[in-house]
Amino acid sequence: MDEKISVVIPVYNSIDCLERCVRSICAQTYQALEILLIDDGSTDGTGALCERLAREDERILVRHKENGGASSARNLGIGLASGAYLGFVDSDDYIEPDMYALMMHAMCERKEDIVQISRDEVDEQGRRLPDVCIPPEQICFCSAEDFLRELLLHRGDCSFCTKLVRRELFERHRFPEGLLNEDFRLLVDMLQEVRGITILPGQCYHVVCRQESTTRRKTKDSFSRVFIDIVDNADRMQALVDRTYPELHVYAIRFNLYQRLDYLLHVPIVQMTKDNVFYTKVKRYLRRHVQDTVRNPYLTGKNKVYLLLLTVAPRTVRRVHAFLRRSVSG
Repeated sequence: MDEKISVVIPVYNSIDCLERCVRSICAQTYQALEILLIDDGSTDGTGALCERLAREDERILVRHKENGGASSARNLGIGLASGAYLGFVDSDDYIEPDMYALMMHAMCERKEDIVQISRDEVDEQGRRLPDVCIPPEQICFCSAEDFLRELLLHRGDCSFCTKLVRRELFERHRFPEGLLNEDFRLLVDMLQEVRGITILPGQCYHVVCRQESTTRRKTKDSFSRVFIDIVDNADRMQALVDRTYPELHVYAIRFNLYQRLDYLLHVPIVQMTKDNVFYTKVKRYLRRHVQDTVRNPYLTGKNKVYLLLLTVAPRTVRRVHAFLRRSVSG
């Protein structure tokens, strides 16, 4: 219980929330910490704040780099880390004082490679939002295959911020750079090398949902590439399942259909054209899997209706969908 945990925090223009985040880590009852603040080219004074925080606690190490995205900042932190275990916290978020003590106790007691704590989500005013992932009532072990099934059903937590990971796993892996949905991709790769994940019940990690989310639109025609990356990751999952976990096939098909539904409900209508190769491939997939859409037991009735309508007349459905949303909000 005295082995060091390296906590990596990618930081970019976080001057209004970073101090709360860092202080929640410094206040951990588990004291054997190394806190790595990786300033990813901030332009708002966050870099200077990092340096001030480091002067207040000798466990804090600061590195400044050119802007390259959260994955590149995390990867730099992994390379610098000296701890036997790695954790990650986003600069928007904060954690309970006993989070790493609870995770480390489970890690040592159960001799696992990955331990996960449960999380909740709050808005910028601190108001509790509905749980995205339902925490277990008591500590439990989820095998790699079962965890993959939960991810395919959108019930699993793929975030590395809620996990403590044995350092050796990062000797072969890094976060993919230049992509979004990167936690999902890396976790799927790691799950193929471990027995599974021990999951703790306490909601000790607090996700703060900010307006500047990577998936939020700035204008009606802007579009986050996360909706492209989730489809690409669904295809990678399908290939993995067909190769290694054939009993999860029906779940993987459901996942593929759902991710494409998410894409089609967010891609701007002006981009829904024949010369958009990715959009055309998404449509083609839906047309080839009409029977899967109808028969899949893990899609809701609403999912199936939207998928079938989008298969037949995607642009029309999107226009109607947009009109109905405006009517409700108005």
